[in-house]
Amino acid sequence: MSLKQIDVRTARKLQSDEGHTYIDVRSIPEFEKGHPEGARNVPILNLDPQTGQMRPNGEFLSVMRSHYPPETKLLIGCQMGGRSAQAGQVLVASGYQDVSNVLGGFGGMRDRSTGQVVHEGWADAGLPVEHETPAGCGYDELRQEGTGSGAESSRD
Repeated sequence: MSLKQIDVRTARKLQSDEGHTYIDVRSIPEFEKGHPEGARNVPILNLDPQTGQMRPNGEFLSVMRSHYPPETKLLIGCQMGGRSAQAGQVLVASGYQDVSNVLGGFGGMRDRSTGQVVHEGWADAGLPVEHETPAGCGYDELRQEGTGSGAESSRD
């Protein structure tokens, strides 16, 4: 299997019409500022409070496996499409069978030299956005349910 590449409008159609699950791999604070309606947050990177740098989330794959079996139809999105491509490759390499990278992500991708829109983002496309995190959709809750741990996770 290979990672599919789709635009935000196709992602929304697959999510609403065919029951695909949207996984937002941005950090917790990014997700909390706004995310695609119905998205779940499982960050691929977390902010290290000591260094101020992003570092890989060592629990990404275990949290995904605990909630989504390999046959789950997944839409993977981030801010522009880079982190989601990385996360999608990890999932495909781990046996997930139907994984799509959402090009443009939440905020859209622009050409660095011209500023022209390369891939429209979810928000710019006028697709439904949530600013609250519904029960069962935030990373802290997914992580705790997946590990069976009541311990607090570190927020980035």
